[in-house]
Amino acid sequence: MIFRLLGTLPRKLSRVVYRFPIAMKPQVVFVLGGPGAGKGTQCAKIVENYSYTHLSAGDLLRAERGREGSEFGQLIDNYIKEGKIVPVEITINLLRKAMEETMQQDSERFRFLIDGFPRNQDNLQGWCKVMEGKADVKFVLFFNCSNEVCIDRCLERGKSSGRTDDNRESLEKRIQTYLYSTRPVIEQYEKQGKVHTVDASRSVDEVFADVKSILDKEG
Repeated sequence: MIFRLLGTLPRKLSRVVYRFPIAMKPQVVFVLGGPGAGKGTQCAKIVENYSYTHLSAGDLLRAERGREGSEFGQLIDNYIKEGKIVPVEITINLLRKAMEETMQQDSERFRFLIDGFPRNQDNLQGWCKVMEGKADVKFVLFFNCSNEVCIDRCLERGKSSGRTDDNRESLEKRIQTYLYSTRPVIEQYEKQGKVHTVDASRSVDEVFADVKSILDKEG
């Protein structure tokens, strides 16, 4: 079943083409860091204070999976059930669609925080292949935090979040995935001089003070 669905992916994607206004390309900031580093919290504060739209790759996939009439919902559901990574083309297509729809509603909203993407080299290569010339990645906002602090935060969050992956065993696996898959992506952007690193081990307000300084400097 999953292979039959995957075989139809290029045809389906070809029918869903999103084009941005020529006058302005989306301005993108990738937001990366380990689980519990505070990415979502800081993105919310950025949205409150700056003209950015926050997009979470994971949230978009889950929303598409549950959307009635979705062309990709069954495929996404099958991949998630089998513990496999959803094809990067689908993730990027959803990000691109979300950016286009946001800009159509308000042409002044062309700045985007993309949270939790790219997670690995496959994500990055897919983005470069599909989005080259269609969006400008301004920089990477990297929330750096020790593994133990991240684990402690997630365990505390797990007391009320209801998330099944907020337990020590799962968290240690997620951190290993982050170290081996996501950190190399961050290092690649560092070589291009496009990473702003923030010490995320401090309080929310202290971290945001640094974030604010970075965004004010970047304009």
